[in-house]
Amino acid sequence: MKQTDIFMAFFRVGMLGFGGGPSAIPLVQKEVVEKYKWMDQDEFGDVLALANALPGPIATKLAGYIGYRVGGFWGMLNGVAAAIVPTILLMIFLLNVLNTFRDQPWVGGMTKAVVPVVAVMLLTMTWDFIKKSRNSNLGWLWTIILALVSLVLMQVLHVHPAIIIFVLLLGALLKKDAPSDKKQKGSTTP
Repeated sequence: MKQTDIFMAFFRVGMLGFGGGPSAIPLVQKEVVEKYKWMDQDEFGDVLALANALPGPIATKLAGYIGYRVGGFWGMLNGVAAAIVPTILLMIFLLNVLNTFRDQPWVGGMTKAVVPVVAVMLLTMTWDFIKKSRNSNLGWLWTIILALVSLVLMQVLHVHPAIIIFVLLLGALLKKDAPSDKKQKGSTTP
């Protein structure tokens, strides 16, 4: 049953993730966190950050890692196959259709309509992450500061997002224990 669930989760992502990686991320999050509950939102955020720092298509990396985590080696192969086979088949079919009707106004309208839908999906997922930061050790203030600094680094200084993610991950690994961690370590509750 678990292998079937892995296949169906990433098959749906592959079938509905029109527009590439950015449109697939919220779909993966919906399947993995909300539907199957294989990980919580914080774990998904960590996996997403790491996957963004690595080369290659994001949906395939997420399918491979999450498939491995849930179903081992066969889960990894199953997840990757489910994520890429629909994309390959749809790409061949849709590109032939779009090429045949490329001069039609509805083709241009269809491709332009995808952009705002993907933007709304990404904004919704971003807002969910920001809301969750309130209850984390980071808090809203630092979340907003890091988001604004990251935005400036990427848009003004043209720093690659992978470098920013790597620096933030390194900073999280090297930071001192948070006060709540120290309380738990020094706790003498019977």
